[in-house]
Amino acid sequence: MVVYKHMLNIAKGIGTATATGILGYAVWSREGTVLNASWTTNFEPSVRWEHNWDRRDPESLVKPLKSNSSEKETKNRENELEKQRPMATRHLLLIRHGQYNLDGKEDSERYLTKLGKKQADYCGKRLKEADIEYTKLISSTMTRAVETAAIIHKHLPQLTWEKEPNLCEGAPIPPEPPIGHWKPEQFQFFQDGPRIETAFRKLFHRAEVEQKKDSYEIVVCHANVIRYFVCRALQFPPEAWLRISLDHASITWVTIRPSGRVSIRRLGDSGFIPAKEVTAS
Repeated sequence: MVVYKHMLNIAKGIGTATATGILGYAVWSREGTVLNASWTTNFEPSVRWEHNWDRRDPESLVKPLKSNSSEKETKNRENELEKQRPMATRHLLLIRHGQYNLDGKEDSERYLTKLGKKQADYCGKRLKEADIEYTKLISSTMTRAVETAAIIHKHLPQLTWEKEPNLCEGAPIPPEPPIGHWKPEQFQFFQDGPRIETAFRKLFHRAEVEQKKDSYEIVVCHANVIRYFVCRALQFPPEAWLRISLDHASITWVTIRPSGRVSIRRLGDSGFIPAKEVTAS
């Protein structure tokens, strides 16, 4: 057992901890118990990355070797693994719709406000100015998402535009911690959760082996959906989705490498919208 020596800073409640081969710090409570610790070596992750999260890890697609496999069989398996390894990177640019009419009761009445249309236009200009060879445009079928996608499409008219009903807004999973002013009925989670998870599995995966060039897909949908997608993609607890806030017409950029590693290049980026025209509710 490693024994830590510490110096307690009573005024700030901060101490330091050292041990053979380990340097770091610890935060101590007034009772002297450790509240948090960090160190630079011998770190054991609390949760390990699931490499086969999209069920496309080459190791899971090729029959394993037997214990007495020959050199030829080993080489053949290595060749099969190589055939299953993607070469391209997929980029998903998740766009939240612009500000919309919150007084609307039906979806058709929840159209973009004048400001929401301006926000969508700013987003379309930003995407065009990035000078990226986008692959396609996908949107939810809800009015505010369709209107946002239509404005973006004017800036990128060469893109094919697909509408995906599974991307519609909803309650993906009961959030933790819960909040008092938003309490959907349990049946909403049972209805919306599987649908939104279906959208995630359809969109989020490493590239097909046949894909030779990196792809960039623009996906226009909703805050709850995007926040859930981010948690799922990064393998964070999915019930943490409500801890993230996204501005209207913001860009969240997710990158999926051929290895299956996932990273976030942008999260709710709205810096291209003038400060006085940024909204989130």
